[in-house]
Amino acid sequence: MPTLILVRHGRSTANTGGVLAGRTPGIALDERGAAQAAGLPARLAGLPLAAAVTSPLQRCRETLAPLLAERPDLALHADDRIGECDYGDWSGRKLAELFDEPLMTVVQQHPSAAAFPGGESIRQMQARAVDAVREWNQRVEDEHGADAVYLMCTHGDIVKAIVADALGTHLDLFQRIAVDPCSVTAIRYTPMRPFLLRLGDTGDFAGLLPPEGPSAEGGEAGDAAVGGGSGAP
Repeated sequence: MPTLILVRHGRSTANTGGVLAGRTPGIALDERGAAQAAGLPARLAGLPLAAAVTSPLQRCRETLAPLLAERPDLALHADDRIGECDYGDWSGRKLAELFDEPLMTVVQQHPSAAAFPGGESIRQMQARAVDAVREWNQRVEDEHGADAVYLMCTHGDIVKAIVADALGTHLDLFQRIAVDPCSVTAIRYTPMRPFLLRLGDTGDFAGLLPPEGPSAEGGEAGDAAVGGGSGAP
């Protein structure tokens, strides 16, 4: 079965503003995110990508634009199932404020039970994303062979949910996974089991440094960044 390259979109204006963008339209890459996107073709050079699948949201399309410019023959497909989590009434709100919501404790500690008011549950988000991966795996294999490599550009919580499924990890533990903006995660699927080959690879070790000062994303030191976080400063 194919190898899936998962790319989280580059850093966005919502990431730097500490806002949970969700499906809010018009969220673009910021200056750093555009630079991250510009560097993506070189990072993926040598990979014979059979197809690219993207979340329909602007920040994902902008992330793939430099890659598609260098590979005009690469087929691009949009799939709503790998779109951002529907955070419902939380969308567009400051993350620092959301950490005071009682639901945030559930999102952090028992995400399989978390459902966003006016939106979807984290379980629903994972189910649709994993369904998309399984169907694209089969489609890519049918069209390009079992050794094909293809790419999906999506969002932080989607990447984490797909990785948790690949590892056979309960959804309640998916907040232990971190993927920075424009990071690359690779999963090789086989008939027996998936293999996680790369996780959140940016090639930049600045994100491993201790943070300086309070984060705009709020929360305690052990809390996960809902939506994926803004990565290294």
